[in-house]
Amino acid sequence: MATKNSYQNRIELLQGTLDMLILKTLQWGEQHGYGISQAIRANSGDVLQVETGSLYPALHRLERQGWVKAEWKKSESNQRAKFYKITKLGKEQLASDYERWGRMVATIEGIMTAK
Repeated sequence: MATKNSYQNRIELLQGTLDMLILKTLQWGEQHGYGISQAIRANSGDVLQVETGSLYPALHRLERQGWVKAEWKKSESNQRAKFYKITKLGKEQLASDYERWGRMVATIEGIMTAK
């Protein structure tokens, strides 16, 4: 059970940021939804936790955009699962998002360090 403190430490993600993180995760290889959420959690040192209610709508949105493809397969545990794979368009979108993210971080940093 999550404590009040763990809820306070969670970071809510903007839609575009979540999309970028999903695309980045899929750049490492195809993955099912639970695997994507676990990769984001693990690679953020347990800081970012993507809830099912945010993850699957984002995956469906990315699929509609043509940035990911989905295919039903058997998982490691021999369960049927939908596996997602980044497309060429998705890789282009990821590069664009990452560039925009860098500009935004630099801009915010400039404001925060202004005297």
